Amino acid sequence: MKVDHLEYVVRSENRARLFFRKKRWRNYRVFCTACHSYKVSRMPDHRYRCGRCKYRFQDFTGCFLGKLQIPFRSWIWIIKLFELEVSANRIAQQIELSYPTVLKAVNLIRMSIVTASKPRWLTGEVELDESYFGGHQKGHRGRSVGNKIPVMGILERNGQVHVHLLKDVTAESLLSLTVKTVRRGSIVYTDKYQGYDALMFCGYTHLRVDHGKRFAQGQVYINGLEGFWSYAKERLAKFHGVSREHFPLYLKEMEFRYNHRDDPQGLFIRLAQNLLNSVPKL
Repeated sequence: MKVDHLEYVVRSENRARLFFRKKRWRNYRVFCTACHSYKVSRMPDHRYRCGRCKYRFQDFTGCFLGKLQIPFRSWIWIIKLFELEVSANRIAQQIELSYPTVLKAVNLIRMSIVTASKPRWLTGEVELDESYFGGHQKGHRGRSVGNKIPVMGILERNGQVHVHLLKDVTAESLLSLTVKTVRRGSIVYTDKYQGYDALMFCGYTHLRVDHGKRFAQGQVYINGLEGFWSYAKERLAKFHGVSREHFPLYLKEMEFRYNHRDDPQGLFIRLAQNLLNSVPKL
């Protein structure tokens, strides 16, 4: 969102509310959040009543934005400052809300990012690599570190990166995730790790680069994923430690930011729209 438009939206609470309401209901066509019927009537208390299932709801019932009762103007500023990678502590200071409230808000943004992340088939030229996040253990690096969190990255060249937490880095785990994500017939690039050896038997053209000798050999490289790992770890380091419980949220945030790094103008709108998605039912 452009700065001048943002300033207009936050001039009043009503303008901020209308900003979200317009994005919640396309063309102002309100539908029931329970049965999705458009047979809806407005009630005197500004709620809606479904003519089909009789469910009563408000504009933001059932979406991430409605999970936290704070002013809409505050939501606008939280989204904007989150977009700019300002910490929750500093956001709380700048907009004069409590830190626990702001932390809940930014975690809702992260949850909405995860929900909006829809898997799709990757094809063409694809890079595969795994990396490790978290704990430290002296004298051990890489795959030998047992207390780190293994993460697999899959990058479609000239496309997007997708990251997935792994329970382990066995050939079975790596292969299972690959066949669920990468279309057969694709060219797959990896390093020399033996866990990728079986890819050639699964319908892929498998090319490997030996990092012990060189980082690239013509088109055979995984520099795209190496760039993402550096991008993600540099930003995660700013949080001075992320719990294992919340790590998946932060990891998907890094994926989202990396995939939209060339569209800074549209990032605010994407984040706002994600918050208006329905919260998944457990």
